[in-house]
Amino acid sequence: MRLFFFFPLPFIALGIVACSKNSTSATPDTPGGSDTTVTVVKDTTPQTRYDITQLEYCLSFATIPVVDTMQRQEYNELSGIASSVMNPGVLYVHEDNAGTNTIPLTNAHGDDLGKLVLDNISTRNIEDIRVAPGPEAGKSYIYLADIGDNNASRKTITVYRFVEPVLKDLSGSSAVHIQAIDKIELAYPKNAVNAETLLVDPVTKDIFVASKETSRSTIYTATYPQSLSNTTVLKAVVKTDLDLLTSGDISPDGSEILLRNKGQIWYWKRTAGQSVAQAILMAPQTAPYAGNEHQGEGICFMYDGGGYVTDTEIKDHPGAVSTISFYKRK
Repeated sequence: MRLFFFFPLPFIALGIVACSKNSTSATPDTPGGSDTTVTVVKDTTPQTRYDITQLEYCLSFATIPVVDTMQRQEYNELSGIASSVMNPGVLYVHEDNAGTNTIPLTNAHGDDLGKLVLDNISTRNIEDIRVAPGPEAGKSYIYLADIGDNNASRKTITVYRFVEPVLKDLSGSSAVHIQAIDKIELAYPKNAVNAETLLVDPVTKDIFVASKETSRSTIYTATYPQSLSNTTVLKAVVKTDLDLLTSGDISPDGSEILLRNKGQIWYWKRTAGQSVAQAILMAPQTAPYAGNEHQGEGICFMYDGGGYVTDTEIKDHPGAVSTISFYKRK
């Protein structure tokens, strides 16, 4: 015997409405009424795999630095440091206070050699400085990184670039004005981050920015040629476990890389044909650092290949002395 079931019409209508709601709940409606599919993009940025607590020690440099006191102690927020190509022995330093447009000149002995004055620029937080090739072959350029962002709130950051001047008869009263300055505006691919480290590859002229984060740092790049008219979106190329980076440098021939924080320095030997990202993915060595700086900020290779130097900020350390430390190559 066949059984027939009859349901009231209101019950059937409710069932249809319920099914309709369930079928669309996983895909929200757009304001226009059509469905939207959310696509999750997987982050494929390479991650370093080495243990930074188990690194070999670099034996290429002296473990005890030659330390000289800066003649000008009022420069108490020194951050970056770079070695001149056009003026042998001259070092460029800078402070990281807001609005700075000067680059003090010194040497490995800390002598006061005057300053460069950058006309018609407005800075927010200068954190690093490099000397490297640029657009015109045969000329050397200074790159000044306005990339500091403690609150991670800046929509863009800026790298200023200008031809390195030839300096003569320098003294404490020297003031050389720079007017022709390129402005390279950069933005991170996702959220803003704080950064204090600038690298410029002398082989490719690519610019690299390393974030300053606790127990990690992402290395971003802006490949050459960098636009002077549009904001360039940086590309993440390496993720590391390096803690709170404050500076770094690539040697003039491109074969060596340094990165540092306030308590440690890392050194990479880069092989021919290897990109900066590929080099950093390999385990570095721990480079000599005497721990003699209250707030170690800057580092650079000396242009003549003789070693590397570091400098320090002393503003928040009463009684501290501003110094330059030179680690001679063996």
